[in-house]
Amino acid sequence: MERLVWRTIVISFIVGIIVNAQGVTNSIIVDIPSAKNTISKYIYGHFAEHLGRCIYGGIWVGKNSKIPNVRGYRKDVLEALKELNVPVLRWPGGCFADTYHWKDGIGPVEKRPKFLNTTWGGVVEDNSFGTHEFLDFCELIGAEPYISVNVGSGTVQEAVEWVEYVNSTNTPMAELRKRNGREKPWNVKFWGIGNETWGCGGIMSADYYASILAQYSYFLKDYGTPLIKIASGGLQDDYNWTETVMRKWSKVDNWLKDFMKGYSLHYYTVLDWNKKGSATDFTEAEWFLTMKKTLFMNELINNHSEIMNLYDPEKKIGLIVDEWGTWFDVEPGTNPAFLYQQNTLRDALVAAVNLNIFNNHCDRVKMANIAQTVNVLQAVILTKDDQMVLTPTYYVFKMYKVHQNATQIPVSVACEPYRFGPEVLPSLSVSASKNAQGKIYISIANIDPQNGKRVTISLSGRTVTTVRGDVLTAETMNAYNDFGKQPVVVPRTFTNVTLNSGVLTAEIPSKSVVVLECE
Repeated sequence: MERLVWRTIVISFIVGIIVNAQGVTNSIIVDIPSAKNTISKYIYGHFAEHLGRCIYGGIWVGKNSKIPNVRGYRKDVLEALKELNVPVLRWPGGCFADTYHWKDGIGPVEKRPKFLNTTWGGVVEDNSFGTHEFLDFCELIGAEPYISVNVGSGTVQEAVEWVEYVNSTNTPMAELRKRNGREKPWNVKFWGIGNETWGCGGIMSADYYASILAQYSYFLKDYGTPLIKIASGGLQDDYNWTETVMRKWSKVDNWLKDFMKGYSLHYYTVLDWNKKGSATDFTEAEWFLTMKKTLFMNELINNHSEIMNLYDPEKKIGLIVDEWGTWFDVEPGTNPAFLYQQNTLRDALVAAVNLNIFNNHCDRVKMANIAQTVNVLQAVILTKDDQMVLTPTYYVFKMYKVHQNATQIPVSVACEPYRFGPEVLPSLSVSASKNAQGKIYISIANIDPQNGKRVTISLSGRTVTTVRGDVLTAETMNAYNDFGKQPVVVPRTFTNVTLNSGVLTAEIPSKSVVVLECE
């Protein structure tokens, strides 16, 4: 450890000489010898709820639709999501999960009961997209499913039978599954025990929920597939909730501790819950506040991790950020309860900053799920009839997929501040990793919308001979890709990087995301 500290000091001194000599005030040290933690691929997860047009019209159009489909799933959406290597997909909610009774969504579609979706818009849910449809969809895109069980209005027995239905082989629920057309179990391992139980999941107290969590979890059997049971966290900065649940976990006998393997954290980048602002028509003041709110994710993870470390120093419990993203006012003329918003370059920077934070906390953060996949909040895909748009956020996920299951490399960043009025933020957000083939990836987000940054990058413990990269940016900070138009926010080859004596110098444009590949 002492040797690594001295190595970092020496590297910092060398980079400081280079920085002063070249008049550059931005530097990144990539400490390759200190790399040890794996960036879980599940950090790049997604979330799909029965909300607005996420499922119906976004993922599912039905087998008789004129829109090109594969067994009822939109073909264009399928192909786009496969391209992202989506590792895990959370469903059916969200708040919807605690009103959802899974047996209503199995069997012949024409016989499935309808009900009113009182959570999102008061529309009729026809249950044509249920357990089979969701799990088949996950298989088609190559994602692992993450099911959130109904704790708010459901029962322990209902949750137990759902696990049995999807995972068992020779039980009454397995026979029911087989009669409904699926012979083999799906072997689902991720199970959320309630959602936002402090609010839409039941308005519970921390103590009450901790007991409910233990009760539900104890009766969920694995049927040969070890379950990763994920607890509902409290409000974003409710540290008492975290301590209460972790204390409950720490006090049970070791053979019972598998009742929780993950702890959920939800945090949205919201300017003001009373006035969220436009997704496309905003000022630099709103851009700055958006970035400030996004960077608060790092403080939240630090604070929750500190509490978790007290009870779980071995880090057996993963912090699961299973709802995150921007939340702005809906697009004019759309249903306010459908949460449909456009997606600009600003959203791309928010995605990059969040993913960098998750990468750098990969010792504790084991999964994250952007909200939501299609047509809702910070969606990676938008659809309208038979048209589809890949958003700027989509391209960040495409650029960053190189980090999935790679080894995280610690980075030290010195940068010019991004100033707006009397406030300042660090202008650069950075993470780095090394893949199994030894390639080094460095992702850099410059949140300053006005000024580019000349950055020196030193890779300790490695001689770099080649470098290439991609950049995502646009002329304006509110640029977005729209239906029927040529996309304007797409990745392009990044050429403004040079290599001299093992040190990289990169000209990072304003309001941009850059990913470098070094060999």
